[in-house]
Amino acid sequence: MSKASFVYVNYIRTTPEKLWEALTDPEFNREYWMGATLETDWKKGSSWKLVFSDGRVADAGEILEIEPQKRIVLRWRNEFMPEFKADGYTRCTLEMERVDEMMKLTVLHEAEAEGPHKLIEEGVSRGWPRILSSLKTLLETGAALPGRKTAPGS
Repeated sequence: MSKASFVYVNYIRTTPEKLWEALTDPEFNREYWMGATLETDWKKGSSWKLVFSDGRVADAGEILEIEPQKRIVLRWRNEFMPEFKADGYTRCTLEMERVDEMMKLTVLHEAEAEGPHKLIEEGVSRGWPRILSSLKTLLETGAALPGRKTAPGS
């Protein structure tokens, strides 16, 4: 049996500095994460959490690796959906690479254990394309995709 994983590659017309800001600045996050923000100090070994606008924690974990404008590796667990939380931790790697006048952003989100994994197969595979499309749209046009600005279930 293999580990469940999800890969998404996006090319964005932006600079390394602007992409890094979009990924790490809470006010920027709020625009393309549908009202949620990432809270951390962006240092290796630090905890992080994705917080809905109503204060509930969506996801949380630890920063395993960080290289500004190049790479972020997060240990990740869903905190608000019991069926996803039961799957335990995953590993999410964001790699940034300059390609001509664009940035290539690759997201690899993978289970730590082998076998079926609801978070990867159902949550991640639906969530990342929407979030990353909204990020691309925001950076290229100045406005994120339209969407819910309140937490699910509220």
